[in-house]
Amino acid sequence: MLNATDNELFNHVSNDDQAAFRILYDRYWRKLLVHAVVKLESEVEAEELVQEIFLQLWKRRKQIQLKNSFHTYIASMLKYEILARFKKRRQQQLLQQGMVNDAGNTDTNDAAYELLRREIEITIQSLPEKCRLVFRLSRDEGLSEKQIAEQLNIAPKTVEAHISKALKKLRASLQTLLCLYF
Repeated sequence: MLNATDNELFNHVSNDDQAAFRILYDRYWRKLLVHAVVKLESEVEAEELVQEIFLQLWKRRKQIQLKNSFHTYIASMLKYEILARFKKRRQQQLLQQGMVNDAGNTDTNDAAYELLRREIEITIQSLPEKCRLVFRLSRDEGLSEKQIAEQLNIAPKTVEAHISKALKKLRASLQTLLCLYF
């Protein structure tokens, strides 16, 4: 059974085969743990998370239908559990700051607006200096690409590239914010 594929082993697990489950556990627990430690920055929390994933896997073994590989399935479980942890952490932070009520909802639109504004500013500050300058001239000063190019003595295509890069980074940042916190 040690030479069986992950999907074959999981088929055995679906039929209550504890030995097959143990083999899958031995194949994956360390990989999952390393990834979880990197993301969560806590070995204790990562260990708990990996144990929870395998516990859920065992409890739901009869209901789980693998559409892809077992590897894909368990990696997705880890990803979603990490996202749930991040969301819970963020809600606890907001609760401590008085920005969230006990139901997990923001008390005012001001709190959500402030969170969004801070995330945008942090993302803009993380841009390379020239990119940040071009973006601020475009958005804060309302200058056209041509005006920015003349002012900074760079090609209009360069201005366009800097703005595209900044917007792409902002989109990714805001998408992450929405996934993690709301």
